[in-house]
Amino acid sequence: MTELWQILSEFIFRLTFGMATAMAITSGQQVSSGFFRVHLWVLMGLNTLAALAVFSSGEHYAAPAWLLGCTIAAAVVSYLGAVIWLYEQNALGKAAIILVAILGLACGGLSRTAAAGGFALAMDGGDFLTSGLLLGGVLTAMLLGHWYLNVPGMKLAPLQRLLLLLAVAVLLRAMFCLTGYCLIPTTQTTAWRLFLTLRWLSGLIGVGVMTAMTWQTLKIPNTQSATGILYAGVILAFIGELTSQLLTSESAFPV
Repeated sequence: MTELWQILSEFIFRLTFGMATAMAITSGQQVSSGFFRVHLWVLMGLNTLAALAVFSSGEHYAAPAWLLGCTIAAAVVSYLGAVIWLYEQNALGKAAIILVAILGLACGGLSRTAAAGGFALAMDGGDFLTSGLLLGGVLTAMLLGHWYLNVPGMKLAPLQRLLLLLAVAVLLRAMFCLTGYCLIPTTQTTAWRLFLTLRWLSGLIGVGVMTAMTWQTLKIPNTQSATGILYAGVILAFIGELTSQLLTSESAFPV
Protein backbone atom coordinates (compact mmCIF):
# COMPACT_ATOMS: atom_id res chain seq x y z
CA MET A 1 0.00 0.00 0.00
CA THR A 2 2.87 2.37 0.82
CA GLU A 3 4.37 1.84 -2.64
CA LEU A 4 1.01 2.66 -4.25
CA TRP A 5 0.87 5.93 -2.29
CA GLN A 6 4.36 6.75 -3.50
CA ILE A 7 3.43 6.01 -7.13
CA LEU A 8 0.29 8.15 -6.78
CA SER A 9 2.16 11.13 -5.33
CA GLU A 10 4.92 10.85 -7.96
CA PHE A 11 2.27 10.74 -10.70
CA ILE A 12 0.63 13.88 -9.32
CA PHE A 13 3.96 15.72 -9.14
CA ARG A 14 4.63 14.90 -12.79
CA LEU A 15 1.14 15.98 -13.76
CA THR A 16 1.48 19.21 -11.78
CA PHE A 17 4.74 20.11 -13.47
CA GLY A 18 3.43 19.23 -16.93
CA MET A 19 0.05 20.94 -16.62
CA ALA A 20 1.54 24.12 -15.18
CA THR A 21 4.18 24.19 -17.93
CA ALA A 22 1.51 23.72 -20.61
CA MET A 23 -0.66 26.47 -19.11
CA ALA A 24 2.38 28.75 -18.87
CA ILE A 25 2.89 28.63 -22.66
CA THR A 26 -0.83 29.14 -23.34
CA SER A 27 -1.70 32.72 -24.30
CA GLY A 28 -3.72 34.62 -21.72
CA GLN A 29 -4.88 36.98 -24.47
CA GLN A 30 -6.27 34.23 -26.73
CA VAL A 31 -7.71 32.03 -23.97
CA SER A 32 -10.20 33.35 -21.41
CA SER A 33 -9.08 33.69 -17.80
CA GLY A 34 -11.63 31.13 -16.65
CA PHE A 35 -9.56 28.35 -18.21
CA PHE A 36 -6.55 29.13 -16.04
CA ARG A 37 -8.65 29.74 -12.93
CA VAL A 38 -10.59 26.47 -13.11
CA HIS A 39 -7.57 24.30 -13.83
CA LEU A 40 -5.48 25.88 -11.09
CA TRP A 41 -8.27 24.69 -8.79
CA VAL A 42 -7.76 21.23 -10.28
CA LEU A 43 -4.05 21.43 -9.45
CA MET A 44 -4.92 22.61 -5.94
CA GLY A 45 -7.06 19.50 -5.42
CA LEU A 46 -4.44 17.17 -6.89
CA ASN A 47 -1.68 18.54 -4.66
CA THR A 48 -3.92 18.34 -1.62
CA LEU A 49 -4.34 14.64 -2.39
CA ALA A 50 -0.58 14.32 -2.92
CA ALA A 51 0.05 15.95 0.46
CA LEU A 52 -2.17 13.33 2.11
CA ALA A 53 -0.27 10.58 0.27
CA VAL A 54 3.09 11.98 1.37
CA PHE A 55 1.85 12.31 4.96
CA SER A 56 0.71 8.67 4.91
CA SER A 57 4.04 7.31 3.66
CA GLY A 58 6.48 10.04 4.70
CA GLU A 59 8.95 7.71 6.41
CA HIS A 60 9.90 6.25 3.02
CA TYR A 61 11.18 9.56 1.62
CA ALA A 62 14.66 11.00 2.11
CA ALA A 63 13.29 14.41 3.22
CA PRO A 64 9.61 13.93 4.14
CA ALA A 65 9.15 17.26 5.93
CA TRP A 66 10.51 19.26 2.99
CA LEU A 67 8.45 17.23 0.52
CA LEU A 68 5.25 17.71 2.51
CA GLY A 69 5.90 21.45 2.81
CA CYS A 70 6.61 21.77 -0.91
CA THR A 71 3.43 19.85 -1.78
CA ILE A 72 1.32 22.06 0.48
CA ALA A 73 2.98 25.13 -1.04
CA ALA A 74 2.00 23.92 -4.54
CA ALA A 75 -1.62 23.58 -3.41
CA VAL A 76 -1.62 27.02 -1.77
CA VAL A 77 0.00 28.76 -4.76
CA SER A 78 -2.51 27.04 -7.07
CA TYR A 79 -5.35 28.48 -4.99
CA LEU A 80 -3.80 31.95 -4.93
CA GLY A 81 -3.20 31.77 -8.66
CA ALA A 82 -6.86 30.91 -9.25
CA VAL A 83 -7.87 33.97 -7.21
CA ILE A 84 -5.50 36.15 -9.25
CA TRP A 85 -7.02 34.90 -12.52
CA LEU A 86 -10.47 35.64 -11.09
CA TYR A 87 -9.48 39.32 -11.25
CA GLU A 88 -7.89 38.79 -14.70
CA GLN A 89 -4.38 39.83 -13.67
CA ASN A 90 -2.68 38.00 -16.52
CA ALA A 91 0.97 38.77 -15.78
CA LEU A 92 0.68 37.95 -12.07
CA GLY A 93 -1.43 34.91 -12.88
CA LYS A 94 1.20 33.56 -15.27
CA ALA A 95 3.85 34.10 -12.58
CA ALA A 96 1.77 31.98 -10.19
CA ILE A 97 1.49 29.22 -12.82
CA ILE A 98 5.25 29.23 -13.39
CA LEU A 99 5.79 29.01 -9.62
CA VAL A 100 3.45 25.99 -9.47
CA ALA A 101 5.53 24.33 -12.22
CA ILE A 102 8.72 25.00 -10.24
CA LEU A 103 7.16 23.61 -7.07
CA GLY A 104 5.98 20.52 -8.95
CA LEU A 105 9.53 20.02 -10.22
CA ALA A 106 10.91 20.49 -6.71
CA CYS A 107 8.43 17.95 -5.33
CA GLY A 108 9.59 15.48 -7.97
CA GLY A 109 13.20 15.95 -6.85
CA LEU A 110 12.35 15.65 -3.17
CA SER A 111 10.26 12.52 -3.73
CA ARG A 112 13.37 10.44 -4.45
CA THR A 113 13.50 7.69 -1.84
CA ALA A 114 17.32 7.73 -1.83
CA ALA A 115 20.06 10.06 -2.92
CA ALA A 116 21.29 9.53 -6.48
CA GLY A 117 24.28 10.94 -8.26
CA GLY A 118 25.83 11.15 -11.68
CA PHE A 119 24.17 9.11 -14.41
CA ALA A 120 21.41 7.78 -12.14
CA LEU A 121 20.44 11.34 -11.20
CA ALA A 122 20.34 12.34 -14.87
CA MET A 123 18.10 9.37 -15.72
CA ASP A 124 15.77 10.16 -12.80
CA GLY A 125 15.54 13.79 -13.86
CA GLY A 126 14.92 12.92 -17.49
CA ASP A 127 12.25 10.42 -16.48
CA PHE A 128 10.38 13.05 -14.47
CA LEU A 129 10.67 15.81 -17.07
CA THR A 130 9.66 13.79 -20.13
CA SER A 131 6.83 12.02 -18.32
CA GLY A 132 5.54 15.28 -16.86
CA LEU A 133 5.54 17.07 -20.22
CA LEU A 134 3.68 14.19 -21.89
CA LEU A 135 1.06 13.88 -19.15
CA GLY A 136 0.59 17.61 -18.72
CA GLY A 137 0.59 18.24 -22.45
CA VAL A 138 -2.13 15.74 -23.31
CA LEU A 139 -4.35 16.56 -20.31
CA THR A 140 -4.10 20.34 -20.76
CA ALA A 141 -4.75 20.00 -24.51
CA MET A 142 -7.88 17.96 -23.78
CA LEU A 143 -9.08 20.47 -21.18
CA LEU A 144 -8.45 23.35 -23.57
CA GLY A 145 -10.31 21.49 -26.32
CA HIS A 146 -13.24 21.16 -23.93
CA TRP A 147 -12.99 24.89 -23.22
CA TYR A 148 -13.65 25.60 -26.90
CA LEU A 149 -17.10 24.08 -26.37
CA ASN A 150 -17.76 26.78 -23.73
CA VAL A 151 -16.12 29.62 -25.67
CA PRO A 152 -16.46 28.63 -29.37
CA GLY A 153 -15.05 31.92 -30.69
CA MET A 154 -11.48 31.27 -29.50
CA LYS A 155 -8.71 30.91 -32.07
CA LEU A 156 -7.19 27.49 -32.72
CA ALA A 157 -3.57 28.66 -32.27
CA PRO A 158 -3.37 27.93 -28.49
CA LEU A 159 -4.58 24.35 -28.95
CA GLN A 160 -2.26 23.82 -31.91
CA ARG A 161 0.65 25.07 -29.77
CA LEU A 162 -0.18 22.51 -27.10
CA LEU A 163 -0.35 19.75 -29.71
CA LEU A 164 3.14 20.70 -30.89
CA LEU A 165 4.33 20.55 -27.27
CA LEU A 166 2.69 17.13 -26.93
CA ALA A 167 4.30 15.84 -30.14
CA VAL A 168 7.74 16.91 -28.93
CA ALA A 169 7.05 15.37 -25.50
CA VAL A 170 6.05 12.03 -27.05
CA LEU A 171 9.20 11.98 -29.17
CA LEU A 172 11.48 12.85 -26.24
CA ARG A 173 9.74 10.35 -23.98
CA ALA A 174 10.09 7.57 -26.55
CA MET A 175 13.80 8.30 -27.06
CA PHE A 176 14.42 8.43 -23.31
CA CYS A 177 12.52 5.22 -22.52
CA LEU A 178 14.21 3.39 -25.39
CA THR A 179 17.57 4.41 -23.92
CA GLY A 180 16.50 3.12 -20.51
CA TYR A 181 15.32 -0.18 -21.99
CA CYS A 182 18.64 -0.70 -23.78
CA LEU A 183 20.46 -0.32 -20.46
CA ILE A 184 18.36 -2.96 -18.67
CA PRO A 185 19.60 -6.58 -18.59
CA THR A 186 17.76 -8.84 -21.03
CA THR A 187 16.81 -11.34 -18.31
CA GLN A 188 13.25 -10.12 -17.75
CA THR A 189 10.12 -12.20 -17.19
CA THR A 190 7.44 -12.71 -19.81
CA ALA A 191 4.93 -10.80 -17.67
CA TRP A 192 7.31 -7.84 -17.47
CA ARG A 193 7.67 -7.80 -21.26
CA LEU A 194 3.88 -7.97 -21.72
CA PHE A 195 3.43 -4.94 -19.47
CA LEU A 196 6.22 -3.18 -21.35
CA THR A 197 4.34 -3.82 -24.61
CA LEU A 198 1.19 -2.35 -23.06
CA ARG A 199 3.20 0.64 -21.88
CA TRP A 200 4.59 1.38 -25.36
CA LEU A 201 1.42 0.68 -27.33
CA SER A 202 -0.76 2.85 -25.10
CA GLY A 203 1.49 5.51 -23.62
CA LEU A 204 3.72 6.28 -26.60
CA ILE A 205 2.48 4.91 -29.91
CA GLY A 206 -1.18 5.40 -28.98
CA VAL A 207 -0.69 8.95 -27.72
CA GLY A 208 1.38 9.80 -30.79
CA VAL A 209 -1.39 8.57 -33.10
CA MET A 210 -4.04 10.49 -31.13
CA THR A 211 -1.93 13.65 -31.40
CA ALA A 212 -1.62 13.32 -35.18
CA MET A 213 -5.36 12.60 -35.53
CA THR A 214 -6.23 15.66 -33.44
CA TRP A 215 -3.97 17.87 -35.56
CA GLN A 216 -5.66 16.69 -38.74
CA THR A 217 -9.12 17.12 -37.19
CA LEU A 218 -8.38 20.76 -36.41
CA LYS A 219 -7.81 21.38 -40.11
CA ILE A 220 -11.55 20.81 -40.73
CA PRO A 221 -11.88 22.50 -38.13
CA ASN A 222 -13.87 20.46 -35.60
CA THR A 223 -12.87 21.13 -32.01
CA GLN A 224 -15.57 18.83 -30.61
CA SER A 225 -14.19 15.79 -32.43
CA ALA A 226 -10.63 16.87 -31.58
CA THR A 227 -11.57 16.96 -27.89
CA GLY A 228 -13.03 13.45 -28.10
CA ILE A 229 -9.80 12.17 -29.61
CA LEU A 230 -7.81 13.87 -26.86
CA TYR A 231 -10.02 12.19 -24.22
CA ALA A 232 -8.81 8.87 -25.63
CA GLY A 233 -5.26 10.22 -25.64
CA VAL A 234 -5.47 11.10 -21.94
CA ILE A 235 -6.64 7.59 -21.05
CA LEU A 236 -3.84 6.02 -23.10
CA ALA A 237 -1.24 8.36 -21.57
CA PHE A 238 -2.38 7.61 -18.02
CA ILE A 239 -2.28 3.85 -18.64
CA GLY A 240 1.14 4.09 -20.26
CA GLU A 241 2.77 6.30 -17.66
CA LEU A 242 1.37 4.45 -14.64
CA THR A 243 2.57 1.19 -16.19
CA SER A 244 5.95 2.80 -16.77
CA GLN A 245 6.18 3.79 -13.11
CA LEU A 246 5.36 0.24 -12.01
CA LEU A 247 7.92 -1.27 -14.39
CA THR A 248 10.58 1.30 -13.46
CA SER A 249 10.15 0.48 -9.75
CA GLU A 250 11.39 -3.04 -10.57
CA SER A 251 14.25 -2.09 -12.89
CA ALA A 252 17.35 0.05 -12.73
CA PHE A 253 16.29 2.50 -15.46
CA PRO A 254 13.04 4.12 -16.63
CA VAL A 255 11.15 2.41 -19.45
